[in-house]
Amino acid sequence: MSQRNFCYCLISSLFLSSLVFLSACSEQVISIESPSGILEAIVLKTEEGLQLALNQKGQRVSTINLGKFVLGKDTLGLAYKIIDSEINNKEEQWTPIYGERNSIPNHYSVVQLTLEDPLYADLSFQLECRLYDEGLAFRYHFAPSLTDTLWEELTNFAFEQDHMAWVTERAQGAYQEMPISSIPSVAERPLVINQNDSLFLAIGEAALVDFARMKLASQVEKSNTLCVKLEGPVNLQLARHQTPWRYIMVAESPGQLLENNYFVLNLNEPNQIQDTSWIKPGKVIREVTLTTQGGIACIDFAAQHNLQYVEFDAGWYGNEYDDSSDATTVTVDPKRSPGPLDLPYIIDYANSKGIGILLYVNRRALEQQLDEVLPLFRSWGIKGVKYGFVRIGSQEWTAWLHEAVRKAADHQLMVDIHDDYRPTGYSRTYPNLMTQEGIRGDEESPSTEHSLITGFTRMIAGAGDNTNCYLASRVPEKMGGKAAQMAKAILLYSPWQFIYWYDRPEASPHKKGGAGSAQSIIRLEENLDFYDQLPTVWDNTKVLEGKISEYATIARQHRDTWYIGSLAAKTARAVNIPLSFLDKDQEYQAKVYFQEEADLSSNEIQTEEISVTPDMVLSRSIPANSGVAIVIRRGD
Repeated sequence: MSQRNFCYCLISSLFLSSLVFLSACSEQVISIESPSGILEAIVLKTEEGLQLALNQKGQRVSTINLGKFVLGKDTLGLAYKIIDSEINNKEEQWTPIYGERNSIPNHYSVVQLTLEDPLYADLSFQLECRLYDEGLAFRYHFAPSLTDTLWEELTNFAFEQDHMAWVTERAQGAYQEMPISSIPSVAERPLVINQNDSLFLAIGEAALVDFARMKLASQVEKSNTLCVKLEGPVNLQLARHQTPWRYIMVAESPGQLLENNYFVLNLNEPNQIQDTSWIKPGKVIREVTLTTQGGIACIDFAAQHNLQYVEFDAGWYGNEYDDSSDATTVTVDPKRSPGPLDLPYIIDYANSKGIGILLYVNRRALEQQLDEVLPLFRSWGIKGVKYGFVRIGSQEWTAWLHEAVRKAADHQLMVDIHDDYRPTGYSRTYPNLMTQEGIRGDEESPSTEHSLITGFTRMIAGAGDNTNCYLASRVPEKMGGKAAQMAKAILLYSPWQFIYWYDRPEASPHKKGGAGSAQSIIRLEENLDFYDQLPTVWDNTKVLEGKISEYATIARQHRDTWYIGSLAAKTARAVNIPLSFLDKDQEYQAKVYFQEEADLSSNEIQTEEISVTPDMVLSRSIPANSGVAIVIRRGD
């Protein structure tokens, strides 16, 4: 559809078929609405350049300055001419291989603009904007013949006030609440902003596959403005001549932001793996003694307690930090363990018990041996690989890492990426990417308050390998106790859920070291039934309540059973949970796992079983820095 100019005072509807020309106007305007009319996006071509105004119910959310890039010695986008536009809408539902819900809506309006710039008179560029009820996303497409290096992206997000945000500079850093003008260097994405009591935003990027990573910074010369900071130059050919999506999610509460996190997946390409039968979520226990005895003990424990995987952590092929360590051999690092480790025997034994074996490999070996170890691991019968200490941020290493995920898929190997990698939705396209860190998880001993920030910020991006702990001494000392850990296993989603992170089965060697120096012993008399039955993927997810850093309650459904996790930070609170999400005219049995104030020092769990119905409100008191976990099953 050809674009025509029309006055700013005239706003087009969603199903705009033509644009009106008014020569007296100084601006070009193109407007779209989200499917339910909740949001409006207006593209403006002004004397200052191309802008995108985002409104909610007539109120300005942000004005985004678009389309300017430093290419070589020139700045593209100072004088764009809009030569064509096309407006469409899409409505679909798709079914993920696994996730926090079994059906995902993908409904949006889209405008695609074709642009010309006098500096590149023979080339055209495109700006694509999608508007969902959940938020706005846009990306840039460059002419295929453009070979210049992209040095900077000058996109910025302007606000009318200096709003508060939850900021961390790095993916595994601690969060702090501060005005956007006070961000000291850069902010990790997604960046959650509290615009007012009923308006919360999340700014981030999606479909980051072969581009330099984006972070956000306060723009010194413009107040109340965030600018994009790329981590290095971009080769446009390697980037397939397009940027990742930049987005602003818009919601009335932090819980709605989190519940809508499928938005990020929708901005990625559909699944590219034809046969996904080998991709299997599950619970994981890591083996840290790096011994045959320890491996057998973990396999027996996993089979007895409904875990699906045992992961052998760093040291099984030598010193992970030594470039000469060979991941095609089983050569135990003597600084980690004296061994012995008969890995082929362990794999065969695991197969006989229906347990999968996962292997950790440091990026040093991966960078040198990836094409060798992946087919070798498959021939051994390995089910997945944890990529450790990967390099991330620059275009080179971002592209390498996602290629490494694709190569793993070629050999039917699942992947967990550790350390500084934050997801941008690539698990939709390659669902063998099961989970990733990019989170200040339990191995960092975060406070309950920090976990409640994580839940409403980092978890918008996607699955987080939070390394859930249970028996370790740090649990009551620093993280609120066992009931809080149970609640977090529900609250913080990951289809591969690592549990008992610092614990080892009773039958494993007690005095041998290993990765993480796990020391707590899981004894048969422990109350482990909650983790025994815990799923890692869900048919439905409802964020029932939440206030960042203070409390959260989330209900998740797996088949006919609901799991509810509630967490409180510094202040004790009474949680009241309406059970109206249960099926009507049905009776249910609820098992509640909790700790009273007196239980926290001893770290003892109490349980209570009660009958519940959909018209009930389930009420519990939660001590400060504690939680409650509830499992609700049908009475029949």
